[in-house]
Amino acid sequence: MSDTLKRLSQQGVSIWLDDISRERLRTGNLEQLVKEKSVVGVTSNPTIFAKALGKGDAYDDQVRDLAVRGVDVEEASRAITTYDIRWAADVLRPVYDRSEGVDGRVSIEVDPRLARETEKTIAEARALWWMVDRPNVFIKIPATKEGLPAITAALADGISVNVTLIFSLERYGEVIDAYFAGLEQARANGHDIRLIESVASFFVSRVDTEIDKRLDKIGTDEAKALRSQAGLANARLAYALFEEKFGTDRWSRLRDAGARPQRPLWASTGVKDPNLPPTLYVDGLVADGVVNTMPEATLEAESEKGDPAGDTITSMYDEARGVMQSLKDVGVDYDDVVKVLEDEGVEKFEVSWKEMLDTITSELRDKAAKA
Repeated sequence: MSDTLKRLSQQGVSIWLDDISRERLRTGNLEQLVKEKSVVGVTSNPTIFAKALGKGDAYDDQVRDLAVRGVDVEEASRAITTYDIRWAADVLRPVYDRSEGVDGRVSIEVDPRLARETEKTIAEARALWWMVDRPNVFIKIPATKEGLPAITAALADGISVNVTLIFSLERYGEVIDAYFAGLEQARANGHDIRLIESVASFFVSRVDTEIDKRLDKIGTDEAKALRSQAGLANARLAYALFEEKFGTDRWSRLRDAGARPQRPLWASTGVKDPNLPPTLYVDGLVADGVVNTMPEATLEAESEKGDPAGDTITSMYDEARGVMQSLKDVGVDYDDVVKVLEDEGVEKFEVSWKEMLDTITSELRDKAAKA
């Protein structure tokens, strides 16, 4: 086992893999990562599935059967993606059992085309929960304004939720409130809230990408000096908000009833700027009780070059506030940044979903012709 990754885990960070594919599952690679790289969870998204379906032959047999049956592309997409999620959930079930349900989780996202439609998102979350039928699955719901009531409704039904596409501190506070409301309703509905888990996926590197672009356009020395600082500062202040919200009387009542906190999850932790250290968003965001979901390249970089040196969040709040104030002073509009990032995030996943459906359509047509 990687000593660096083991040390990171011992410092309270749950290491999740931000990738899934049938090839990874059938070769035993995921199981190997669990044993050797301290991986205790898996996240997926439309882009990951589009990439997996676009290469190799791992899906050929299933697609052939779906083609013979005359299944349409929407049903085929759900059959294919939920199959992978169930398989990964079974691989991670020992981790789930060992951690008493905290880790060993696998996430699958609702259709991103529904990100602005509350009722359809709720229905989709229920359908995926039923289709996967594993206690260690997370249903991913985007943190759009329309997604917030869907998050509450899903939790109220006893569904464990991974809230995704969080960029702003204001929206993160609303996500936590939606979590509290969902647990309160779940308890009122007779669900055992000890069995409901949730994470809040706060995106990191995309914040730097957008803000650095704006700093370069501003072009002053003061602006350039702030490059690649916003992502960490924003995430650190998110953790400060987490500590604040989960220190309230409202949370204390839920905790006393057996609820578990909604853990912060650092997403988009692969650096986009090749000039940055590849472990920047891992070693810079260490605190007890967080999740870091890494692309495989970031996981390998952390294994080989990482240096987790204990808590790198809670002692940095004042510095983080200073960074955000300096960004405002040089002319970066934070509210506009996070709005652009949310809109782009939804759009990118919609594009990836369409790419996946187009690939499946082509494969179904090809297999049907050969049947």
